[in-house]
Amino acid sequence: MNGKRLGYIVLSVSLTIVSCGQAQTAKSGPQADTLAPAPVAVPALTGPEAERYTVMTEHFFDPMLAGRFNGSILVAKNGVVLYEKYKGFRDPRHHQDSITSHTAFHLASISKTFTAMSVLKLWQDGKLDIHDPVSKYLTGFPYPAVTIQSLLDHRSGLHNYVHYMDRPGMDRHTFLRNQDVLQYIIDHPNAREIFSGQANRHFEYSNTNYALLALVIEKVSGLPYPDYLSRTFFQPLGMQDTYVCTATDSGRSMLSYYQSGRPFPMQFLDQVYGDKNVYSTVRDMYKWDQALRSGQLFSKGVLDSAYSGYSFEKPGQHNYGLGWRMLLIPNGKKLIYHNGWWHGNRTVFVRMLDEDATIIALSNNDYKNVYSAKRLCDLFGDYRQGSERFDEGENDSADSTAGSTSGEPTPVERKPVVHTVVHHRVHTVTAGKKTAATTRKTVAGKPAPAVHRKRTVKKKPVQSV
Repeated sequence: MNGKRLGYIVLSVSLTIVSCGQAQTAKSGPQADTLAPAPVAVPALTGPEAERYTVMTEHFFDPMLAGRFNGSILVAKNGVVLYEKYKGFRDPRHHQDSITSHTAFHLASISKTFTAMSVLKLWQDGKLDIHDPVSKYLTGFPYPAVTIQSLLDHRSGLHNYVHYMDRPGMDRHTFLRNQDVLQYIIDHPNAREIFSGQANRHFEYSNTNYALLALVIEKVSGLPYPDYLSRTFFQPLGMQDTYVCTATDSGRSMLSYYQSGRPFPMQFLDQVYGDKNVYSTVRDMYKWDQALRSGQLFSKGVLDSAYSGYSFEKPGQHNYGLGWRMLLIPNGKKLIYHNGWWHGNRTVFVRMLDEDATIIALSNNDYKNVYSAKRLCDLFGDYRQGSERFDEGENDSADSTAGSTSGEPTPVERKPVVHTVVHHRVHTVTAGKKTAATTRKTVAGKPAPAVHRKRTVKKKPVQSV
C-alpha cells in the first residue's frame, strides 16, 4: 500500500473517531482594552508541521475539487497558507474565463461581518451607541424598542424583507433599495408581517436588520455604505479585489448559476446591501481575518462583544453574536464563523480564534456541499464537528427568495458582462506526491489533533444569505 493511500485511510479513520451624516453624541464602545495586546510569540510552524496540515487538508478538499465545485478555497494557520486552490470558470456553463486569485465572489451573508464591524467601529469611535434606539438615527422608524444592538444580534423582532417585499403587487422590474425597505416599514407600522410586536424576545435571523444597519452607517458616517467600507477596511487592509456591488458594478460582478449551469438572472432584490452584496476573494478574506486578529482595528472589549452569544432561549450549541454566528462547544471551545447563500453563491468563512486557523470557501454554482468545509476544524482543535450539520440557514427561518409568493424572481435587465482572462499562477509546496497551492509566511503555532470525520445524511437547507 503506497504512502498516499495510507494517508487517506488514516484521515478517513480519524475523521470517524471524533466528532450624510449628522454628528451623534454617544457613549463609545468598551474601553477595558483600548488596544488589544499583540499576539503572543510562539514558535512558527515548522516545515514538517505545515506539510502535515497541508497533506491532510488536501485529502479533505481535493475530492470536492474533483467534483462539481466551482470556486476557490484557502486554509491557513498561524499566518501560513496551507492550501489555496481555484477550480472552474467565471462562466461554468461555457467554460469561459478561469477562476483565479483575483476572481471576486458574492459573499452573500458573510457581508454581514463587514456591516457589523463597521457599526462597532463607529461605536468604538464614539459616533454612535449600540444601545440607542434605531429611531435616533433613522427618522420615522416606528418601533422605539428596537435598538442598534438588537439589529446586530437578530433579536429586533423585525421579519425578513426578502419575504414581505416579494409579493403580488410589488414592482419587480425596478431595483429595490435600502431606503425603500425603510420606507415600507414606516408606511406599514402595524403590519405583523414586518414586526412581531416585541423586540428582544427571541432570535430571528432577518436580512432586514442588516439592510437597516447599512442606513445607520450612512447616516452616522456621512458616507455611502460602499465608500465607508472601502475607506475604513478595504483600502487600508490592501483588499484590492473587494468591493460592495452597486448598479455601476454590474459589468464586472460575477454571475451565479443553478446546478444545471443556467445563470441566475438579476432580480429586484439584488441591490439592497448590508445584508449581502460584498464581493471578495479568498486572499482578501484572509486579510480581513488577520486584521481582526491583529488588535489594530478594534479594542479587545469590542471584539469580546462581537464574539459573545446573545440568544439562549433555546438549548443547543448554535448562537449569534454581533455579526457573527458561533458554535459553543460543550468542551468550552467556541467556533466563530459565517456562511452565505444568495442565488447560486454559497460561501463559508470559519475562524478558530484559539488556533489562529481559518477556512474560506467560495462557490457560485449552487454547490451546497461547500458547507462541509467546517468539518476540517477538527484538524486544528477539538471542535467535534465531524457529524454536525453546517448548512447555511440552519435553525433559522428562511431569508432568501425561497418560499416567495412570486415563484422564480423576475429578471431585471443587466448590462453585458465583459470578462478579462487572467492567467493563474500559484506557489506550490510538495506534500508527498501531492501539490498544494501555498503561500508561506512565518507566524506562530503548534501541532493540533487529527481530524475526525463522519458521514452524515444531508438535508436540504433553508436558503438564506
